[in-house]
Amino acid sequence: MDLLDRLLAHDRWATAQLLERCRPLTNGQLDQPFDVGHGTLRTTLSHTIGAVGFWTAQMGGEAVPADSTDRPSVFALLQRHERVSTAFSALARRVREDDLLDETFVDHEGRPTTIGTTILHVAYHSSLHRGEARHILERLGVEDLWDGDPQEWEWSTAVQGV
Repeated sequence: MDLLDRLLAHDRWATAQLLERCRPLTNGQLDQPFDVGHGTLRTTLSHTIGAVGFWTAQMGGEAVPADSTDRPSVFALLQRHERVSTAFSALARRVREDDLLDETFVDHEGRPTTIGTTILHVAYHSSLHRGEARHILERLGVEDLWDGDPQEWEWSTAVQGV
């Protein structure tokens, strides 16, 4: 497994683990205002997952998905996460295989940027917002939280045979 595969697998796993810990929360907890992230846990998670789809479309030269204003359930967020992370991983691996990591595209603000740096940006962005969501979960009293770092991913998936 190379570094890109590790990055993609960890990012997907860490967001899924966070979402799983949100399953027992009520709508009131998901929408409780906080002074971190995007204001609520639901909005922070929705933004995080939406950004993966946004940047995947940008890098792939596709139409950017419309910004959703709905209040998705945790189950819907898990489904959306699975869909966008699958597309993001497929694009990143295809770019690597075709040796296009240094290719540029023009982003939504008209700036040229490399695909490789954008792949790193997506993973970093997700990690940043997962940290905010974890902080919100702590403030909501959720126990059994983890750091979600790559070593935890490796230890967890090695034990499970993945």
